[in-house]
Amino acid sequence: MVIISIGLLLLLGALDQTIVSTALPTITADLGGLEHLSWVVTAYILSATVVAPLYGKLGDLYGRRNTVFVSVGLFLVGSILCGAAINMTYLILARAIQGFGGGGLFVLALSVVGDVIPAKDRGKVQGVFAAVFSVSSVIGPLMGGWFVDVFSWHWIFFINIPLGLIAVLGFAASFKPTGKRTSHAIDWSGAVTLSVALAALTLVTALGGRSFPWISVEIIGLSALASISALAFIRIERRAAEPILPLNLFRLNVFWVTCVIGLIAGAAMFGAITFMPLYLQIAQGASPTMSGLLLIPMTVGILLSSIGSGRYMAKTGKYRILPLLGMSALILGMLLLSRLQPDTSLTVFSLSLATVGFGMGFIFPVITTSVQNAVPREQMGTATAAGLMFRQIGGSLAVAVFGAMFSARLAASLGDRIPTGDSGGMEIGPQMLAGLPDMAKAMIGQAVVDALSPIYLLAAALAFCGLLVSFLLQEVKLVNRQVPPQHE
Repeated sequence: MVIISIGLLLLLGALDQTIVSTALPTITADLGGLEHLSWVVTAYILSATVVAPLYGKLGDLYGRRNTVFVSVGLFLVGSILCGAAINMTYLILARAIQGFGGGGLFVLALSVVGDVIPAKDRGKVQGVFAAVFSVSSVIGPLMGGWFVDVFSWHWIFFINIPLGLIAVLGFAASFKPTGKRTSHAIDWSGAVTLSVALAALTLVTALGGRSFPWISVEIIGLSALASISALAFIRIERRAAEPILPLNLFRLNVFWVTCVIGLIAGAAMFGAITFMPLYLQIAQGASPTMSGLLLIPMTVGILLSSIGSGRYMAKTGKYRILPLLGMSALILGMLLLSRLQPDTSLTVFSLSLATVGFGMGFIFPVITTSVQNAVPREQMGTATAAGLMFRQIGGSLAVAVFGAMFSARLAASLGDRIPTGDSGGMEIGPQMLAGLPDMAKAMIGQAVVDALSPIYLLAAALAFCGLLVSFLLQEVKLVNRQVPPQHE
């Protein structure tokens, strides 16, 4: 029952990400602001990133149960606000609130697995959870496209309400409290300085060279703020009684290497997922529902490799070869995606996307399982949160950078030929394209392809760096520890 309820929590978080991706072109066409498209994703990832370590620490100190309730509650409030959004600014702010809750879903769910499942069997369970994510990447785009085609995009957020209530009720029934209470010191100073550093860094990557020149006062100020906050965070963590991110964890090879791998893989993953619906709906003219169906090959790749890697870890107790295979597949997949054209055949597109999914499925189960096996049990939640935090940082920075690259290149190609709405933002979506002549559709489709190609080349270069780092990973044989009592 614990595993089922945790699977539902993971489904809730994963479904939200995949539902939104397919509806993004329609959302930006409705609210205006194609140039702000990446912020609908970045706002969620960034807020989820900055609170992830705090959720991990609170889970370690006070237990997972009540912390899960807080996380789900914030997520559902954010979902309601997103569904009620009337302009792009409102939606981006609501997505940030949603992320403050969503940041705890993955961290707490994976930490609970560490509480109730022996280390050698965790790979198998992580493989099942990766399969849950894969299923959501089929259901999400299909549901998102269906809601957009039949109702409106607002319902992609409202659907979280019944799912969230079912997940949290199942968790409350299966994960019983211990009744124990212990007083702890929370590293609030560390949490604040880390949050400021990450937020400032993301703003630099998103705004630099686009909204503001690189040598402008705004970008220099944000860069200085990020640097000062990072140095302050390190200084605070060295002295904190119970640091939010213990620096001694970075002495462990498995921890720091998997953090770097997660950072790179997260950048590649979010880059692929966020911008693929734009290619399908604008360059190839697919409907929102059809674009969801066309993402299935990536799901199949993730499903096969994640389940296979989980079984391999359970059988052998080893994992080092898996990220090497995953990064190699990711390099190949991203290079293939960089060659997409408006007339690319369905077979070539499907194989390219499946290759990317195959690489992801090899990487992510290893990151969590190897770290939970290598760190002391009292730091398991903190270490799990840190690994996810680096993956989210990679995604947040990548979506910000990729979004800036995309909108700049698209604007350079089309200029004032792109329709704009009352908000002054670019409006390119399926409904707008339907009313254009074939020549205009072809021009816009080619411009979108040309703007996306360097994004996937950059993602391939990042994956190559990840492959080099993966060679440094040490093998610590997975062993079965005694399963401790459940947390409150």
